[in-house]
Amino acid sequence: MINNLRGGFTMSREAVFNEIEQMFGLVPAMFKSVPESTIELEWNLFKSIHLAEGAIPNKDRELIGVAISAATKCRYCAYFHTEMAKLNGATEEEIEEAVHYAKSTAGWSAYVNGLQLNFDEFTKEVDQACEHVRSTMVNA
Repeated sequence: MINNLRGGFTMSREAVFNEIEQMFGLVPAMFKSVPESTIELEWNLFKSIHLAEGAIPNKDRELIGVAISAATKCRYCAYFHTEMAKLNGATEEEIEEAVHYAKSTAGWSAYVNGLQLNFDEFTKEVDQACEHVRSTMVNA
């Protein structure tokens, strides 16, 4: 433990790396590049966001990551989230569907933004469509 600037104690870089190595069998370069001053914070954030159970099941979170990676065109993130999705039980079909969803969303976003559709009218129409679907679900 080392004393931080706020008077609290934090894990040393070595302790954080030991924990990472216990989990992954190695310390990936992405963690080695994080400054000493923030390595514990970044590792704890990474664990809580990417590894811990949450309201969204891990497989679904990773499929969201696959979709975001596809839209942002980050090959590092695409590889990471695809492999993590598989590790959490995602099928090739689910991964492909997540990518198609991202493609469709990005395409429609470009279209409606490029045409500068009236946002108030758009939200009114979405609300109206959702209300219609809700009413048909109740009557079904």
